[in-house]
Amino acid sequence: MTAETVKMSSRGQIVIPQEMREEIKAGEGTVFSVVSAKDAIILKKIATPSKEDLIKELEAIASEGRKRAEKAGIKESDVPELIRTARKSRQHENNRRH
Repeated sequence: MTAETVKMSSRGQIVIPQEMREEIKAGEGTVFSVVSAKDAIILKKIATPSKEDLIKELEAIASEGRKRAEKAGIKESDVPELIRTARKSRQHENNRRH
């Protein structure tokens, strides 16, 4: 683990030293979560999935949805009516709460 001193600009910006950026493989556009605690600020690099990874994940979700619908006996032609019914139910619940 390395430690360096940096200075904040008038706009609240700091520069993460190059060695540290290289160490954690952070480039332009890298997303961080920022957490503060008393006199410390922690930056945690957030991994962002690639477009290909997102597509694979969405395909897996769609496949699982198809399997569940088939198991439940739901056909694609049933979906619009199921949506209408769910929306009416939700609207009815919201009206009861207010």
